[in-house]
Amino acid sequence: MTFVKSLLTAAGLFAAAGLAATPSLAGRTSYPLTIENCGAQVTIQKAPQRAIGLGQNSAEILLLLGLQDRMVGTAFWPSKVMPQLAEANAKVKLLTVEFPTFESILVENPDFVAAALPVLLGPNSKVAKRGDFEKVGVPAYLSPSTCLDTKNSKDVYGSRAQLWSMDQLYQEIDELSRIFDVADRGQALIADFKAREAAIRASVPKDGRKLSYVFWFSSPSPSADAYLGGKNGASGFIADLLGGTNAIASESEWPTLGWEGIIAANPDVIVVASLDRNRWELDRTDAKIKFLTTDPAVSQMPAVKNKAIVVMDGQAMNPTIRTLYGAEQVAGQLKDLGLLK
Repeated sequence: MTFVKSLLTAAGLFAAAGLAATPSLAGRTSYPLTIENCGAQVTIQKAPQRAIGLGQNSAEILLLLGLQDRMVGTAFWPSKVMPQLAEANAKVKLLTVEFPTFESILVENPDFVAAALPVLLGPNSKVAKRGDFEKVGVPAYLSPSTCLDTKNSKDVYGSRAQLWSMDQLYQEIDELSRIFDVADRGQALIADFKAREAAIRASVPKDGRKLSYVFWFSSPSPSADAYLGGKNGASGFIADLLGGTNAIASESEWPTLGWEGIIAANPDVIVVASLDRNRWELDRTDAKIKFLTTDPAVSQMPAVKNKAIVVMDGQAMNPTIRTLYGAEQVAGQLKDLGLLK
């Protein structure tokens, strides 16, 4: 938890009591503020006072910015909130850990909605489309990291032609901090992340072995296709950050692949997601590892035989504030296994 502790220590310095503890790093927001967001113009008339964090990443960014007193609800949590944010999060109403209904959001009378994923706010959303919020006068913002092409992809989360980078996360933090007129907090948070990113890259020897990875999020059952991190998403970014590659070549954000295909990909390392939700049995880390080590075919993979199985926060496989933390988790375990210097 070193990464999270460092991050929240920095955040706490300027989030306490809604005041900056360091000299201002950015000017005050001038309203109305218009932001280009995923191909749409979003106009904010004044700093939101009744915000909804629709999706774990959006909610945790708002909490890291010290905005819990201006939040009236959150929803869709694959994992529990970061422990250091638990006290702040307890002040905010939890609508549901799964997909909320549009009506349950409107009941809270929000004046702003920040969404983490297109399935929460998009043309094929299970919750609402941007136009639905526009009709009731509520500005809606979608994470720039997940503004993906869904028309030409079988994946409901879309496909990504280029490798995701932290620049999109920095953009999101900056824009949300300006929307809430706490730009100084946003800049301090971004500076902390940039330092952490640079430290991880510097810690991986350039002449080290270039490992290939498979990032396994979950599966409905052992016989079903596995949900994997696509090559250009956060999983691919983590592999690149650690000097390696994603063994999965699909540009889909969350491709599904049978175990014959995963065996053929022959990764050096299998990264399994740790999830707090309880949708499927294989959401559990122990269930994943048991399957990997006991299935007659899968257990014969070199990565399994070499015990090159590591565990990572499943939320870090999404392009979120947890992604760097996930990279640190993987790096630490690989060093213990002697696979990274």
